[in-house]
Amino acid sequence: MKKILSTVLAGFMATSLVACSSGSTSTSTSTGGEEKSDMKVAMVTDYGDITDQSFNQTTYEACKDWASANGVEFNYFKPATNDDADRVASIEEAIEQGYNVIVMPGYAFAPAVVEVAPDYEDVKFVALDVSQYDLDTASGTTDWKSDNTFCAVYQEEIAGYMAGVAAVKLGYKKLGFLGGMAVPAVIRYGYGFVQGAEAAAKELGLTDVEIKYAYGNQFYGDADITARMDTWYGAGTEVVFACGGGIFTSAAEAAAKTNGKVIGVDVDQAAAIDGDYGEGMTVTSAMKGLSATVNTLLTEIKGGNWSKYGGTLQNLGMVSGDDPTANYVQLGTTQYDDNFTEDDYKALVADIYSGKITIDNSSDVDLSAYEGTVAVSFEGNIK
Repeated sequence: MKKILSTVLAGFMATSLVACSSGSTSTSTSTGGEEKSDMKVAMVTDYGDITDQSFNQTTYEACKDWASANGVEFNYFKPATNDDADRVASIEEAIEQGYNVIVMPGYAFAPAVVEVAPDYEDVKFVALDVSQYDLDTASGTTDWKSDNTFCAVYQEEIAGYMAGVAAVKLGYKKLGFLGGMAVPAVIRYGYGFVQGAEAAAKELGLTDVEIKYAYGNQFYGDADITARMDTWYGAGTEVVFACGGGIFTSAAEAAAKTNGKVIGVDVDQAAAIDGDYGEGMTVTSAMKGLSATVNTLLTEIKGGNWSKYGGTLQNLGMVSGDDPTANYVQLGTTQYDDNFTEDDYKALVADIYSGKITIDNSSDVDLSAYEGTVAVSFEGNIK
């Protein structure tokens, strides 16, 4: 990566990978005899809460652990609803309580960032998965930025591609993609998954790989989405890439009834899914380096280096062809076998990093018209 953050973050990736109304639960800590810092960190949740086994939980745990290790006060806030007004209210409540670093996970924070950041010049805003498109759409301008805001986005298409390759090489031919909402990040995950499955099918000479493809139109599971997953698994779908926060619950509930499999997203979901729904259910997870991003930014802020990050947006992806764990997009715990080994995964990473493999990062692709070796059955929104 050419950006500053990717270089600094690489060191963290090797050592770090992953409510109530607007009121919050304080977890401020001072440990290791460190002098207490004037820095106060607040995390505001997006869709779901800090036990969602996905974006919110990983961000929360990264903030909490960093604050505990660095003698910094930390608290989290959960908006009363998923409305922009309530996200703004939670951010402003945190600021009123003296928190001067606000960490926000998820594209839905763009309108709140655009509204709040200019009014609080002394507060630093760290927005994960908020793109320039999100900011420009929310502001009605072009190239919106603020010197007190840092945004990170991730190259989801790479993680999705690797998950697609792994699924097909591990012997699965009847695949599913269950996205949350059809927003750019989810679309890139899904299109990457299709491209990876396509590449693996061609390499293996397969012509019978199928992908059912749908969006839940929300980031949590429910009875309607579970019913659709029951239909998929009942008709022979073997593994579903559940890509959308808590929506994995619907895929896992349905998979448990047929000994089906799932692929996790954003964080390594193997332990959580297997523990709740059945040992060995999770084939792999398509991950982002959320923890590493949080650790690096908070460390840099504490060290007085915010000027390197404020007013920037960085697109994080591959930083190493030799060490898969150093990258900001990677696979989590994977059920390797003789057909797809850990060495095969490392070779795949090396080929992507070198440019031998190129992956389309389009987020406006029409998968209902997809033509390729893999047959994609696009079902649109479930709800």
